[in-house]
Amino acid sequence: MKLIPGIVIIFFIASCGDKTKNDPPKNQTAGHANPTLDVQGYVIHPSVLHSSIEVAGTLLPFEETDIHPEVSGKVTYLSIKEGAHVKKGTLLARLFDGDLQAQLQKLKVQLQVAEKTEDRQDQLLKIGGISQQDYDLSVLDVSSIKADIQVMQASIDKTIIKAPFDGKIGFKNISIGAFISPTTVITTIRQDSKLKLEFSVPEKYTSKVQLGNVIYFTTESSNKSYKAKIFATESGITEENRSLKVHAIVENLDKNITAGSFAKVAFDMGDNNDAVMIPTQAIIPEARDKKVIEYNGGLANFKVVTTGTRDSAKVEILSGLSIGDTVIITGLLSIKPGGKINLSSLN
Repeated sequence: MKLIPGIVIIFFIASCGDKTKNDPPKNQTAGHANPTLDVQGYVIHPSVLHSSIEVAGTLLPFEETDIHPEVSGKVTYLSIKEGAHVKKGTLLARLFDGDLQAQLQKLKVQLQVAEKTEDRQDQLLKIGGISQQDYDLSVLDVSSIKADIQVMQASIDKTIIKAPFDGKIGFKNISIGAFISPTTVITTIRQDSKLKLEFSVPEKYTSKVQLGNVIYFTTESSNKSYKAKIFATESGITEENRSLKVHAIVENLDKNITAGSFAKVAFDMGDNNDAVMIPTQAIIPEARDKKVIEYNGGLANFKVVTTGTRDSAKVEILSGLSIGDTVIITGLLSIKPGGKINLSSLN
């Protein structure tokens, strides 16, 4: 009977020990509250942005064509000086046309006879010697022969090959005496008094392309800046690279710029007095887009933005932010979406 009080005491101590094990530590009762991070912010103010982009271009002849004959025949005359400048209408080559000339001469003789017959028929009609129908047939015969002469003259004209415009002749591909067809390239001609500059502008800048705008470019052979004026654009944006093809005319030429040359085009997009500019360190690049962290009442708000031109310190924001917004520029890697932040300073 003396053992019972001892057993009760041991049971009580064991119970207290189990209760102690189940109590949570004092340092865990405070919860898991996220700490507030001190960061620096940047308030967006209107900025003046003079922006330009550099795109690749190609200098092309303003006019260029291969010269073909319209008909088949033997070359009887050839006056092509390679590299020479010619005027529009200059005779370059002539094909054999002896048979056509003979047919033309025959038609001319027939016309003379038909016209004399018409005169006699006219006199007879006046005295009632023939009917009106007989006279009309003679008039029709004259008109028909005149039409045949025009057709024959057109065939002869096709044997004469002339320069279609003022330009520089290329290499001669035939010799006199050769038999050629409409598929034969006799030579080429390029208009070299002015050039055409072709370049493409990215889709987001197409609104800046205006007919008559002056642009500047340089070439690999010279650091001199040349001027060109936009005169045409493609009817739509290409699907391959989402850009708009532009043509500009180059009139003040020198020996350093020739057709086929590569050009670096400085496309001026003008001044924007209300540009949204933020420091470049505020941008968080991701695989598919770009983000910034906006300060929103003590919380971090991650926003997707579209960027434009940039300089050494700032980048233009085309969409996603507005004037007056505050973006975070420090501690970006430590901030989580919706996290608490405190602005230690503003720029």
